[in-house]
Amino acid sequence: MDAVPKDFLDVPAQELITVLPLPTLFDLPGRDPAPLFVSVLLHGNEDTGLLAAQEVLRRYRDRELPRRMLLFVGNVAAAAAGVRTLETQLDYNRAWPGTLQPATPEADLMRRLYDNVATQRPFASIDIHNNTGLSPHYGCLNRLAAADLHLARLFSRTVVYFEKPLGVQSIAMARLCPAVTVECGAVGAHSATAHAVEFVEACLALSHFPEHAPQATDVDLLRTFAVVKVPPEASISVDGSDADIQLRTDIDHLNFSPLAAGTSFGSVNEQNGITLQVEANIDRGADGTVAEYFSHDGGDIRLIEPAIPAMLTRVINAIRLDCLGYLMHRIDMTGRRIED
Repeated sequence: MDAVPKDFLDVPAQELITVLPLPTLFDLPGRDPAPLFVSVLLHGNEDTGLLAAQEVLRRYRDRELPRRMLLFVGNVAAAAAGVRTLETQLDYNRAWPGTLQPATPEADLMRRLYDNVATQRPFASIDIHNNTGLSPHYGCLNRLAAADLHLARLFSRTVVYFEKPLGVQSIAMARLCPAVTVECGAVGAHSATAHAVEFVEACLALSHFPEHAPQATDVDLLRTFAVVKVPPEASISVDGSDADIQLRTDIDHLNFSPLAAGTSFGSVNEQNGITLQVEANIDRGADGTVAEYFSHDGGDIRLIEPAIPAMLTRVINAIRLDCLGYLMHRIDMTGRRIED
């Protein structure tokens, strides 16, 4: 569509399907014809991106955008149900080119969308998300190029470099232009929407990216080295009740905190032989597994080397749909780990 419907600007995410019955790409004109690509609601229960897009477009209701904007509004069906992804769907942020499940309707949709956007020669791409755990606002990127770093730094000083999971929007779009995913904290926080609005407006007003990377002192740069998952057959608790895996009740308070070896994540039922599953989030061999992060001796889940976690959550459904969280280390501008 080349214009937003009148009711789009004020409709909440759970009612959006009454205005947009399907995922929709808007091509909105602006003074600079090189478009900014913005995706929102790739996860139906993360509405900050939608709220930010609505506010930006309200501000420009009677005047031209500084830059043409391609706005993709994603999983309206999941938004109507108030969930991340419907059980019948592939996650909209695991379905982009490079996905491990290319023969799905969602992958076909994202492939056609990607091909469309590629012909428009985008200036930059931003994908707006929320977290289920306690976290600062931070940017995520998939290249350590100067322009990508500047784009991420425009949102936050805290920047996370990642290579997996595959099939995410920013990995696909980084082939075309500077690309970043921004994590805006908890759903429903006014500060999340305000920050996302500020970022979108800054990107629309940006004329070019500096040729040189930001100063190392201006960016707190981290890299995800491992992803932590719970076996699908395991029961989980976050409130101290009996379960195969009992996570500490304040597990999400550990996010972005440098943790020492020996830090407890909770306990496991040793009789069942269940442990946390840890997989490499970088290229570390054919099977992709790593074993050096946790011990389960005596049923205690403890780090055996320092790490900085991200995306740890107490939301059990989110753990099952995606993961418990990621383990990170600080890196320099070349991607090399800085020893703890």
